[in-house]
Amino acid sequence: MGLEKAFIVNTVTGDKIEVLFNPAEYTFEKSNRFAEVGIPGTGSPFLQFVRGDIKRLSTELFFDTYEKRTDVREYTNKIVGLLDIEPSTHAPPVCLFSWSKVQFTCVLENVSQRFTMFLESGIPVRTTLSVIFKEYNAPEIETRRSPLHASDYTTYRVVKEGDTLSGIAGEEYKDPGKWRLIADFNGIDNPIILKSGQVLTIPGLS
Repeated sequence: MGLEKAFIVNTVTGDKIEVLFNPAEYTFEKSNRFAEVGIPGTGSPFLQFVRGDIKRLSTELFFDTYEKRTDVREYTNKIVGLLDIEPSTHAPPVCLFSWSKVQFTCVLENVSQRFTMFLESGIPVRTTLSVIFKEYNAPEIETRRSPLHASDYTTYRVVKEGDTLSGIAGEEYKDPGKWRLIADFNGIDNPIILKSGQVLTIPGLS
């Protein structure tokens, strides 16, 4: 069995964008902000914690359609399009970046394309996308985070081989008996049958 492919899900439309080649590496970045508070008579200012910054995921995605001799932008435009404003929400879509155990709910903050190979006609067939995804937390969640558990708000999860609704409910809610909440929210009639790669919305309890 080949290595599992990374993909990006537009949670507004449900569209699933699979990358042609898995990234060679990715970087998570998280930081805090501090203010320098100067006090007369001291040798240096004191640091006052202000707030935490949002987590970022950055990586490079490689696309090559030379053998097919088709325009590589047929694939990359799907990712670049995640910057567009959705008519239903009046904002760019919330996405789910998924690769094996990495499940990152986010929005696309920045993307740049570097085209490096072309057909005789000038059509690009090879490119690298440098993307930065920013972690997404709904505003109403951040204002009441003290402390906050995953079960307090809506998240997304990709079904893996062997997953069950009761098992997922146990991990997300600490109560396997709440599997029906997930089933009803996702319109699942038969809780025994889950498809690997299926994206589930895990509704909050509060």
